[in-house]
Amino acid sequence: MNNNSNSDSNLRLDHIAIAVNSLEEALPFYEGLGLTRLEIEVVEDQGVRVAKLDIGNTHIELLEPLSAETPVGKFISQKGPGLHHICIGVANIEDNLCQLKSRGTKMINETAKIGAGGAKIAFVHPKATGGVLLELSQPQAE
Repeated sequence: MNNNSNSDSNLRLDHIAIAVNSLEEALPFYEGLGLTRLEIEVVEDQGVRVAKLDIGNTHIELLEPLSAETPVGKFISQKGPGLHHICIGVANIEDNLCQLKSRGTKMINETAKIGAGGAKIAFVHPKATGGVLLELSQPQAE
């Protein structure tokens, strides 16, 4: 039985993010599987080029670091290319952040930032999630 106070029925798996050295090298594999490339975007604030691929009910995001000093660049230099994070889509990120902070959850971002597609995003520290970097994302209002 679930006793948490989050009754957000709009929770969904928004995307799975994979760190890659080069979008140009990685894209042919995923497109060869039949995934459709939706867009490529530079997100300066996060230091990445993002290729968003449609996989039906969710997306895969390929993350190419803009430099070795960015978070994704450091990730690749320490761990190599691979699974970077999973993202849960939420309806109201501020409410989710308040709930997490009130429980003392270790956060990377205490407040929301702007990510790919203009979404409001925040990252939860892997120490709070059993070792997985977790992103929360609220889509940009249309």
